[in-house]
Amino acid sequence: MTRFVLSRLVLLVLGLLVASALIFFTLRLLTGDVAQVIAGTQGTADQVAGIRKSLGLDRPLPVQYAAWLGGLLHGDLGRSLVTGSSVSSQLVQKLSVTLPLAGLSLVIGLVLGIPLGVVSALRRRRISGTVISGVAQAFAAVPAVWGGMILIAVFGVAIRLFPTQGYPSDGWADPVQALRSLLLPALTIGVIEGAVILRFTRSATLEAMSQDYVRTAAAKGMTRTRAVVTHGLPNVLLSVVSVLGVQLAALLVGAVLVEQLFALPGVGRMLVQDVGVRDLTKVQGELLALTGLVLILGFVVDLVHRSVDPRLREPGE
Repeated sequence: MTRFVLSRLVLLVLGLLVASALIFFTLRLLTGDVAQVIAGTQGTADQVAGIRKSLGLDRPLPVQYAAWLGGLLHGDLGRSLVTGSSVSSQLVQKLSVTLPLAGLSLVIGLVLGIPLGVVSALRRRRISGTVISGVAQAFAAVPAVWGGMILIAVFGVAIRLFPTQGYPSDGWADPVQALRSLLLPALTIGVIEGAVILRFTRSATLEAMSQDYVRTAAAKGMTRTRAVVTHGLPNVLLSVVSVLGVQLAALLVGAVLVEQLFALPGVGRMLVQDVGVRDLTKVQGELLALTGLVLILGFVVDLVHRSVDPRLREPGE
């Protein structure tokens, strides 16, 4: 197990290093000049050149990347080129919205996807199972923005049950209001993710139903449902865990998109605004933070899967 953890840690560090280089140099292909943005439309060429020099933008790109990478090694994502504020401190503030949104969406997806996936497999030859599977196929294909607009129209405009825009100015000081603000965005992502998880769960349950240990349990007097839940469900959950790494990445991307629709002050909304003003230091810090979160979550999922699935362990572990 120690060798496995070390190998995954090495891959995690290499992944972050490659991601940092790709993000840094790809962003430099964007058109526009942040120095010109700061100088304004009335700025002269000398003023723009002076701003570029003061920000270090006149240095060769490899030198700029090395300086940024050196700061990363000390936990410093740099400072905004436009405001001069710390990127790290702003990220922490925005993640207090994005991470709860992603976490709540994941809970909704799991609560919907796993039970309905098992029911859909157990009733695959009945109308109810066919309906559940068909609805899941439809929801999995729904774009998050379109689904969010439907929820806004129903629960925000027609019923007026939940707020559809904004977030409490004092954040989690009022947890009830904060949760109410996140519920519709979380439902937007969670229902779509739940449909995807449902499909994986259904496939894993159907595979478990064909295994000898489930058939043997049924032959000894158990009902098919009890045999699947008692003996097959653990293996089904292992299959779900194995795909969570990929789905967590999709979930974070969904959170970034949905924040714009619901006007949530999270990382996604900040990212869009910073791209607009070419604040490259903030943009590259935000993208690296999101990439790091995906890689770290994938690392944790790998460890959990290895720990709970005895088939993946090496002899002597």
